[in-house]
Amino acid sequence: MTERVVEATEDRLDAIPDGRRGLRGHPWLTLLTVAVGVMMVALDGTIVAIANPAIQTHLHASLASIQWVTNGYLLALAVFLITAGKIGDRFGHRTTFLVGAVGFAAASAAIGFSGSIELVIVFRVLQGLFGALLQPAALGLLRATFPPNKLNMAIGIWGGAIGVSTAAGPIVGGLLVQHISWQSVFFVNVPVGLLTLGLGLWILRDARPQKSGQSFDIPGIVLLSVAMFLLVFGIIKAPAWGWGDARTLAFLGGAVLLAAAFTYWQTRSSHPLLPLSLFRSVSLSAGTVLMILMMFGFFGALFFVTFYLQNVRGMSPVAAGVHLLPMTAMLIVGSPVAGLVIGRIGPRIPIVAGMLITATAMFGMSALHTGTSTVLLSLWFVMLGLGLSPVIVGATEIIVGNAPVELAGVAGGLQQSAMQVGGTLGTAVLGAVMAARVDSVLPGKWAAAKLPAVSAQDYAGLKQAVQVGTAPIAKGTPTQTAQAITQVAHDSFLSGMSLAFTVAAVVALLASAVGLLTKRGATDSGPAVHI
Repeated sequence: MTERVVEATEDRLDAIPDGRRGLRGHPWLTLLTVAVGVMMVALDGTIVAIANPAIQTHLHASLASIQWVTNGYLLALAVFLITAGKIGDRFGHRTTFLVGAVGFAAASAAIGFSGSIELVIVFRVLQGLFGALLQPAALGLLRATFPPNKLNMAIGIWGGAIGVSTAAGPIVGGLLVQHISWQSVFFVNVPVGLLTLGLGLWILRDARPQKSGQSFDIPGIVLLSVAMFLLVFGIIKAPAWGWGDARTLAFLGGAVLLAAAFTYWQTRSSHPLLPLSLFRSVSLSAGTVLMILMMFGFFGALFFVTFYLQNVRGMSPVAAGVHLLPMTAMLIVGSPVAGLVIGRIGPRIPIVAGMLITATAMFGMSALHTGTSTVLLSLWFVMLGLGLSPVIVGATEIIVGNAPVELAGVAGGLQQSAMQVGGTLGTAVLGAVMAARVDSVLPGKWAAAKLPAVSAQDYAGLKQAVQVGTAPIAKGTPTQTAQAITQVAHDSFLSGMSLAFTVAAVVALLASAVGLLTKRGATDSGPAVHI
């Protein structure tokens, strides 16, 4: 049956006369165009983190304000992704992709010209909204352009492109901030956006499915958007408020109630935003859960690695980025290879093997200390990249490939939403694990080192510094005392990081069990395009 679908798909593509096809709609050129746009968004995700300290200094921003430079972007993405996917399904993925690319570049330029932290936050939110338009549309274009037997490879190369830009972010960001200005990390998106627009107008064909639907589920959009806002905002604020705080429980409880209302409405709506029939596919459901668990462990763990490299090992941002290259290099190389392997043997074995390798790497990284050799550190990073590659590619193909082509945009939005929720949840939960561990071991280590007692108010600031691997040493502190404080701070941080990595490894093992439920896309009906 699958072979007949593939043949029918290829026949449909081949039936388009050469004069009409030309370069427009060419699958591999479509992939190139999509990759350029997605790389702009992926690069922005890591490059901005490097610029945050400079933004804070130049605009005299508070810590809370600078956090919203990131949080505003994440919230906009999370709230709008699935709706953006539906927009692509309804109006065409080409148009949606190009609007997203141009809007993202324009918002980036506006940030560079902003003279206040408030304007930076506003335009970062706009960046998130346009990024949400671009990303599901990119997957929708790949789904509609490539025949089923080549979709895995396309997604693998797409993943490799994201790896390249993610790897380049810290290095490029460090160089731009150090030698030009913080504004330049946003201005760099403008030429990339213009290149994406030019390629898109020339190459992309608007692959709009025959059964794309003619109306929007407005109540569903409102219910899901508010539910996602409450969920992500509650997760973001939980470390500061406390997981048992009434405000945290109110936000998370409200998200659950609205999610239940959304689910009920989807059974009643004649044009549901997210048809629940999608989840009749065990593999698609497993792929969604797998993406959440994978990003939970990956982003949560990676969050601490950056503090370990810079604050404990004393590396510059650029040097830290260079030390992460073994991991990102494996993502770059491993993603296309994973696509090829998954295309031959299916996703189950590569995904399970990948999560087991990831769990092993995380268990290994739980033993990091101040004297860990670069060789051993690189080994764990290589294993992490090697393990994640087949999971990212496989889970993406499972979600998008198991959805009907007329819902490719919604499926792409679901995949991206799972990534955002998993990453945000992992950072928050593992951050809470870290904080609890530091709070548990710090007083004992401080007393054992015979350091001066600190007041409750000073201890709160001490604990916050230690949670990011910093030793708070006052000016004029004797050298011997400063060394003791540094040792205690680093030991306490490493104890918390070890526990966080152990939890992440256990989550990775759980994800490997979920991977047993996966199989290749089975609902593909081939591209049905309007030219």
